[in-house]
Amino acid sequence: MAYKKTEQYDEASSKGLITSYHEVLKHIGEDPEREGLLKTPERVAKAMQYLTQGYNQDAKAIIESAKFHEDVSEMIIVKDIELYSMCEHHMLPFFGKAHIAYIPNGWITGLSKIARVVDVYARRLQVQERLTTQILDAIKESLNPVGVAVVIEAKHLCMMMRGVQKQNSETTTSAFSGEFQKNSTRSEFLKLIGSRLS
Repeated sequence: MAYKKTEQYDEASSKGLITSYHEVLKHIGEDPEREGLLKTPERVAKAMQYLTQGYNQDAKAIIESAKFHEDVSEMIIVKDIELYSMCEHHMLPFFGKAHIAYIPNGWITGLSKIARVVDVYARRLQVQERLTTQILDAIKESLNPVGVAVVIEAKHLCMMMRGVQKQNSETTTSAFSGEFQKNSTRSEFLKLIGSRLS
């Protein structure tokens, strides 16, 4: 049986991106007609559409698709959610982990939906600061919880590969709403995401 890819891409977007990346290769001094680069514009066009697919997704609709009434009032945490995004300033990747908590107010959502919300906003051209608040706002607006907390830890290739070239630098951003604005609740959350529970 022949190998068949199932990925789908917008034909008009692909065509425009392929043309653009063909020109980029010429402008950086490469020969887009040499064997190793013949399919590179097409590959990059597909990769960029995949890496920015969040523009076509609705985080709130994802949460609403698995929203359940539940009489729970304790903190729910999903930590170490892998994320991969693209810096909007240099279009280089940044990657790391998101830690998210919320305290329900009558409604919960499927745990996988929290991770999907991260992907919706990460799969766009981003800055880490905005990514953090967008995730918080989507959960807050969809579930109306007592509080939401989001912490993101990430490494940025725009700092590691170019510019200051600091290989071990890591950026941490946080956003808190509602109950998490209280020191005691926020401290409990930060303690739990820093612990290795067995």
